[in-house]
Amino acid sequence: MNPRIREKIATSEGFRIDIIGTFLPSLEKELGAVSSYQVGLNHDNPACDRALVRMNALNYALDNDDGMKTRYYGDADIILVGVSRSAKTPTCLYIAMQHGIFAANYPLTDDDLTKGELPRCLLEHRSKLFALTIEPKRLSEIREQRRASSSYASLRQCQWEVKEAEYLYRKWRLPVVDSTAISVEEIATQIIVGKNLNRRV
Repeated sequence: MNPRIREKIATSEGFRIDIIGTFLPSLEKELGAVSSYQVGLNHDNPACDRALVRMNALNYALDNDDGMKTRYYGDADIILVGVSRSAKTPTCLYIAMQHGIFAANYPLTDDDLTKGELPRCLLEHRSKLFALTIEPKRLSEIREQRRASSSYASLRQCQWEVKEAEYLYRKWRLPVVDSTAISVEEIATQIIVGKNLNRRV
């Protein structure tokens, strides 16, 4: 866009296509407006700002998926907890993309459930927690698609995990949504309304 830089490039021996010089004068004439010849002004608008918010929220959700970086939970607007395959990740991604909300998630492991305690990294941010539960039979079906005929997918394992997870939810009085038969959009809406979250976009 800078005319001085374009003039300098024009003196080079390299192959050059001057898109600005070719098309901009015609556009100025047709629109009856003169270009400011400044770079980046197209980003200075609400639509671009919303896109940036969404992208930041999405990056946060991806970086903080499945309890990978619990040290960044302080930046979260919401932290979803639940057993593996209870729709935590898709819900976080949806909340980030559609609403610009910083959403992390933590999978309750066998170790967490056996101890009967929420890990310290969650208790430090208890006000941000929202729990997901699911019917054991449906959980088993979902896990079968991931690891067929495994103990991980067995109905017995799923029943135990859900029972122990729901015990933790009651113990710590966490808000809960059942993801068994509702869409990610519906789960997200219940979470946003239940926690009175501020949508950023």
